[in-house]
Amino acid sequence: MKDGLSQIIINIEAQKEEPSEYKILNRTIFYACRMISSQKERDFVNSEYNNMKRVYSIWICMNMKEHSLSHIHLEEEQIIGSHKWKGDLDLLNIIIIGIAKSLPEKEEKYELHRLLSALLSSDLEVEDKLDIMEKEYDIPLENDIRKDVKEMCNLSQGIREEAFEEGQEYGYREGQEKGEKQKLVRVVTKMHEAKFPLEQIAAIAEISVENVKEIID
Repeated sequence: MKDGLSQIIINIEAQKEEPSEYKILNRTIFYACRMISSQKERDFVNSEYNNMKRVYSIWICMNMKEHSLSHIHLEEEQIIGSHKWKGDLDLLNIIIIGIAKSLPEKEEKYELHRLLSALLSSDLEVEDKLDIMEKEYDIPLENDIRKDVKEMCNLSQGIREEAFEEGQEYGYREGQEKGEKQKLVRVVTKMHEAKFPLEQIAAIAEISVENVKEIID
């Protein structure tokens, strides 16, 4: 960290787009607060609040209209008097990264967005992604990294081919034909075996988390 070596807790979430059924900032605050409160009796006991670790809840929202980056954190506002209360305002941090569909230009302010856009792109070929990682970001492309990127791209391609061959209206809904349901079950099962989080599976397959749980069960 900028102020030296320290332990922090990081949570990373991916959204295929900004949710419409709830305000995403409300959910990020809930996650960050839960990360703070869960440290009680695990990272510190009794009243040892000085031992709390900083938490970062990082959200990557894809398919946005523009590339963006926001840092939501605590600030102190002096209303009456000028007393400085002891404590760490940097304990709670929320980072929201908006990723547009287009690959941003190669410039410093879009350094993070270009890398994420390349990795998450459904248009770029595997070798193009690896080329950007190696030449622009000096990431050593050892065999395990190459394998991981290829598996990620192949899995994504397979999911698109199986789950969306009849359009994005393909979902787990009443009245679907038996063959389509079986195909959706296979896709969800593959992602579950690959350790995808339930919410990410739901986002990719465009079904609810409850339906994902039903399929897995």
